[in-house]
Amino acid sequence: MRYLPNTADNQRVMLETIGAGSIEDLLVKVPAKVRLSRPLALPPALAESDLVAELRGLAGRNADADGWVSFLGGGAYDHYVPSPIDHLISRGEFLTAYTPYQPEASQGTLRSIYEYQTMIAELTGMDVANASMYDGASSLAEAVLMAVSATGRREVVLAGGVHPLHRRVTATYCSGPAVRLRDVPAPAGVLDLEAAQRAVNGKTAALVVQTPNFYGCLEDVAAAADLAHAAGAVLVVSADPVNLGVLEAPGRLGADIVVGEGQGLGVPLSFGGPYLGVLAAKREFVRRLPGRLVGATVDLDGRRGFVLTLQTREQHIRRARATSNICTNVALCALMATIYMATLGKRGLVRVGELAMAKARYAADRLAAVPGVALRFPEAPFFKEFALRLPRPPDRVVARLARERILAGLPLKTFDRRLADCLLVAVTEKRTKDEIDALAAALAKAVA
Repeated sequence: MRYLPNTADNQRVMLETIGAGSIEDLLVKVPAKVRLSRPLALPPALAESDLVAELRGLAGRNADADGWVSFLGGGAYDHYVPSPIDHLISRGEFLTAYTPYQPEASQGTLRSIYEYQTMIAELTGMDVANASMYDGASSLAEAVLMAVSATGRREVVLAGGVHPLHRRVTATYCSGPAVRLRDVPAPAGVLDLEAAQRAVNGKTAALVVQTPNFYGCLEDVAAAADLAHAAGAVLVVSADPVNLGVLEAPGRLGADIVVGEGQGLGVPLSFGGPYLGVLAAKREFVRRLPGRLVGATVDLDGRRGFVLTLQTREQHIRRARATSNICTNVALCALMATIYMATLGKRGLVRVGELAMAKARYAADRLAAVPGVALRFPEAPFFKEFALRLPRPPDRVVARLARERILAGLPLKTFDRRLADCLLVAVTEKRTKDEIDALAAALAKAVA
């Protein structure tokens, strides 16, 4: 009974208290045909040491980025996580109960969030950033609703290169308020500006682009900004903040709202989450930001301190005036990102981007030299990710390379059937020349 605190004696007392003779008496309303009439098929109980060994064995069957060479991307990347992060996030100064409502007891958490907001604002070229969102998908959806609220318009134009899963989350968010989403294709890997100009009009609340986009290609943000602003619409840019050490900040190219997935900022892959949603905007949108905003102030003794300045959806905010149903943030992941950016600094973040960019270029050249393999979008510039066209089904190629402990990439058939012969490959600063060469050699055998 070590793992089941609900003992037989506890059950007897509870049943007597409510006047039931047995647990079966509580289930009489459940139809017999849907009730389990036999014991669960569980293995015999194990001693604790045996149980730990069993769980370790099961865990060892997972393909993780520590023991395998990962070229997977599509929104989650195998970036280097500096060792100070794990050490610092468990310190008592950063521990708080649920929400830092009481600033006198939460200065560590509030200050770390304030530093995070400052760094994200500088990185994106925006005036203000909130205390983080759940992930990149929810950040994009919230930005779309911000644009609808700010403009009073009910249509949003999405570039074809926006992450397909983020598009689906945005569609879910927009179904309730009946916001219409319109898609503009990206036949050459990037936004078709002529098609976008036809789609963006006086009814458009926002034009949404992602750069580098889902296919790894770099979009012309400045041209998209001109197009959106000419129609009185907001430009929302989804960007990977890790890349902004090298790429120009979207805010300086004309973006009004910048969102993104911040997983690469020191947050481990962790089986898909939790991750970190980045959301930053121009000053005029500050009161439409979802979630929280931490600000600096001065106490009665003149000492600098930090407080929750804006809480646009908390328990004490009237629903009619709330800008979002988001009432929290991922403070621990935001802290990881803060430590990551502080540890690397400006030069370190630039170096990460330069390494990823150079290694991706080398990988693209090596892989495209394999007979039958070619870049899917050869004319579009890319950063650390690119799509390859393969002569054999990508899912089979991926399965074959997995035998050599290589996670070769992401087959695109799941996201777009028109790209059923394509594999999305991501190269971060962690990948070595030997690993890239091994991928090329294994790919050559797999497609021969």
